Amino acid sequence: MVVKRDGRREEFSREKLLSGLKKACQKRPISPKAIEDLVETIMDDMIDKYDHEVPGMAIGERVMEALRQIDKVAYVRFASVYRRFEEATEFVSEVNKLESNHDSTQT
Repeated sequence: MVVKRDGRREEFSREKLLSGLKKACQKRPISPKAIEDLVETIMDDMIDKYDHEVPGMAIGERVMEALRQIDKVAYVRFASVYRRFEEATEFVSEVNKLESNHDSTQT
C-alpha cells in the first residue's frame, strides 16, 4: 500500500510508476528498457525498505534521485509535477540547484 500526502491509501501500482516515468522521459534519449529497469529498481527498493505501507513521498524522492542521475531534463519534468511547481521561478531554482551540484562534482 502507498500512503498518499493526504493520508489516503492505495495499492502500489507498477503501471502508475511506469506511466510517470514515461511522461518525464518523453522525447529524451532514454530507452524503454532503461525506464523498465528503473521501475524494477525502485519497486525493489521500496519493498526492501518498507514492510506493508510505503509513503508516497519516499517513492517520489527515489524517482527524482534516479532521474537526476539519468537525465536532468526528465528530472526537472518529474520534479515539477511531484513538487507542484506553480511559477517559472520554481523551475529556474531547481535548474540552478542542478547546475551548482554539477559544478561542485566537477572540481
